[in-house]
Amino acid sequence: MSSVVELYEALASAPDERARARVIAEAFERLEERYPHLPELVTQGHLRESELRLTREIEQVRADLTIRIEQLRGEVKTEIEQLRGEVMAAIERSRNSLLLWLIPLLFAQVGAIAALVKLL
Repeated sequence: MSSVVELYEALASAPDERARARVIAEAFERLEERYPHLPELVTQGHLRESELRLTREIEQVRADLTIRIEQLRGEVKTEIEQLRGEVMAAIERSRNSLLLWLIPLLFAQVGAIAALVKLL
């Protein structure tokens, strides 16, 4: 029974319901033998369902990433402000340290120049 016409003829010539059921069962058996992967085939509905599920998961991951990026951005801003404060404090300490050395050196230089002028 390799064609639909033969299946029809076998069904039409079957004497009773039991024989027709047997013809149908044999047709299904041959179909399963010919296409063993038939139960594993994907339908358009399956594809659409998978696509929607993946879309939802992608949106969830995107939302989670956006939240995490905002958290990291806040942490980085905080660290930058902290480092900026530390750098400004270090600059201020360096400036004060330089002034502590430069002012006495300036007076010493002025005194040395005045002493040299007196000697001349």
